[in-house]
Amino acid sequence: MLGLKSDTTNRWLSQVDEDLASILVDHAHCEKKAAGTAMNLLFAYGTQVPELCGELSEIVVEELDHFRQVLALLEKRGIAYGSMKPSCYGRKLNDLVRPGEPQRAIDRLLIASLIEARSCERFSLLREHVHDEELAEFYGSLFESEARHHSTYVRMARHFAEDADIRQRLDALSVAEAEIIAEGDTLPRMHS
Repeated sequence: MLGLKSDTTNRWLSQVDEDLASILVDHAHCEKKAAGTAMNLLFAYGTQVPELCGELSEIVVEELDHFRQVLALLEKRGIAYGSMKPSCYGRKLNDLVRPGEPQRAIDRLLIASLIEARSCERFSLLREHVHDEELAEFYGSLFESEARHHSTYVRMARHFAEDADIRQRLDALSVAEAEIIAEGDTLPRMHS
């Protein structure tokens, strides 16, 4: 369903066990970035393809709501929300964006879809892994919207190319995403 070419390893779950607070703070940053990504895509392509406006604005609202929910969770647990160094995951994925349109639009949308897919997979793992009912329930509640965002971004990319081209590019980007996630990051982050 998610099109990922790899599963998260136990290395990441060990990072969760060692520093859940950092994972939670990074999650807040990820939700904020996800809202920003959708807003940037709305500015970049909303006038070209007006059909994207409704779906992208809906994603912005949902991601900001998730951001607010994570902030409330942090506050309730006494975990300070502050700046932190991000993982290299997003930067490495964005380095794969091709110049020139419509390839740039396609890649930006498909990379957003892969980030949502990986988040969805990680939320499912957190739901099963953490020994905290509130957190497990919280991550279970986010799973569906992340999966929906993944498929929405893929569907939006089809405004810029034929379905076969989108599937081929998504497959290539999925392979690259699996390599990036396998490299990992020493920092405990949502996408480390």
